Amino acid sequence: MTTASFQDRVTISVTNGIADVRLNRPDKRNALDNAMFKGIVEAGEWVKSASGVRVVVLSGEGASFCAGLDFSSLSALAGRDSDSDTGDSNVTSTGAGAEASTAIGSLGDGQIAHLGQRTAWVWQEVAVPVIAAVHGHALGGGFQVALGADIRFAHPDTKMSVRESFWGLSPDMTASLFLSRLTRPDVAKELAMTARIISGAEAHALGIVTHLSDDPRAAAFDLAHELLGRSPDAVRGVKALFNRLANADAAEMFALERETISSLIGTPNQAEAVAAGMENRPPVFTDPA
Repeated sequence: MTTASFQDRVTISVTNGIADVRLNRPDKRNALDNAMFKGIVEAGEWVKSASGVRVVVLSGEGASFCAGLDFSSLSALAGRDSDSDTGDSNVTSTGAGAEASTAIGSLGDGQIAHLGQRTAWVWQEVAVPVIAAVHGHALGGGFQVALGADIRFAHPDTKMSVRESFWGLSPDMTASLFLSRLTRPDVAKELAMTARIISGAEAHALGIVTHLSDDPRAAAFDLAHELLGRSPDAVRGVKALFNRLANADAAEMFALERETISSLIGTPNQAEAVAAGMENRPPVFTDPA
């Protein structure tokens, strides 16, 4: 067995061709801070070059797959500091907000996606199939990480949401591409506009989740072992074929995501959305000019 760890946030163990990739910040429901963003991308890059890997299972330790952006990053957007959890399950607090909110928008040389987008996109760049096992919460950025997998197993009670509009933002971690290809445009728009939290069962009915399971991780490994019984050349070829069409507009969509969210960050309505969410009160918005 081969093992690896990244940023003290993500672990990998490879056994008999299956890479078991686990988000490993259970005390914060695997919330996305700067180290988690980097750890997920580094894990994906490691898998891309690892020999002997034929399938990936992506899951989260503890009670949730990934509860979304770390609360401190949202506090930074609102121009305030906070050390307390809001009680909203898509954010948690650790105090590294300004650094994280800046770093996730970094676009490396030759990359079509910034660090935040790459947490989902890197799993499409991996040549072998990536199966996500989703439970507990998959909110905001965590939801988009799950969308980056090729196949998703989810517990029926999983709480899932395109959460960004709740904070006055638009999705900027690949949801515009992945969600629009998994479900109807009207459904994708409604989910992204409302930030409504849906169950894993509803996500399955909408075509976002591939399979429901009371034990998503076990089910994901069952499928992984089944894929080991197929030619690895054929399996890689199938992924490449379907990705060629499905991801054809990825660079353009990711650039538009970055442009759209940049136009929103720091505006009065966006700051009001964050403040209202943190203060647990209805927001008071002003109409655009």
